Amino acid sequence: MDSESNDLAGDVRGIVASHLPGYRIDSVALLGEGADNIAYEINKELIVRFGKDPDPASRTAHVTRESRLLAAVVDISPLPVPKPSFTAAEQGCLAYFKLPGLPLIHLPLPQRSAHDAVIGRRVGELLAALHHAPIDRMAELVDVDDQPVALWLEEAAQTYAMIAAKVPEAHRPAIEAFLDAPPPADGYALAFSHNDLGIEHLLVDPVTMAVTGVIDWSDAAICDPAHDFGLLYRDLGPAALHSALRSYRTDVHQSEVIGARAAFYAKCGVLEDMAYGIETGQNVYLDKSLAALDWLYPA
Repeated sequence: MDSESNDLAGDVRGIVASHLPGYRIDSVALLGEGADNIAYEINKELIVRFGKDPDPASRTAHVTRESRLLAAVVDISPLPVPKPSFTAAEQGCLAYFKLPGLPLIHLPLPQRSAHDAVIGRRVGELLAALHHAPIDRMAELVDVDDQPVALWLEEAAQTYAMIAAKVPEAHRPAIEAFLDAPPPADGYALAFSHNDLGIEHLLVDPVTMAVTGVIDWSDAAICDPAHDFGLLYRDLGPAALHSALRSYRTDVHQSEVIGARAAFYAKCGVLEDMAYGIETGQNVYLDKSLAALDWLYPA
């Protein structure tokens, strides 16, 4: 732990004590640090996260906006999401109690596959609620993320060029045919969504496999509603996607339209996740990507 981390760790006790009077602090541990945030775990149950933006005004604005977003999502989500316990906006600090469960990505593939349809149904219910949230209200809390699909395809081709040697040879013709084909049309209606709903952000009870929460809303945006369906398809396969679309309760034509775009995002996204797994050495990302090639790019 560097000196900055040590200094913050020393501040954590005082911040928690001032905002949660009477809460006993038995342990403070560094949970993780990235480019944007550093997080501590208190008593193995309370997450206290600090933004690293050096500009105090920007840091304050960001944590205030994120806290408001989480509070808004708590009101509309049928699944548990982290509920802000307190903020210390001037320090870029956001605190919330951990949700129960484990990230689905850390469970074995056979266990995930055995419950993919049930998990898909719950995700479809979540997306129905999110996508029906008033756009004007949510636009005050998140940005618009509407990258043209042609750019998605271009970036996927660039990613594939970097990892092609690591892709099993049997899947390469299907990938290359996809990259040479025209992308789906733009022009869909946008909606509020999580926008990064991979299985690393779905929490489940490892015994019952019930979905216990959805975490990491930092990429939430006004975006193509098919994108999160695509991440579900990428990570859990066709049974999960079909189950999600059924519980989404839209008409058959709209389900087919969303499903087609979801497949496009899944095929782009699996290459990105595979590259991420290779670059970082996180085998859970590489392993799930290799497994997904069987349904996304069949040999």
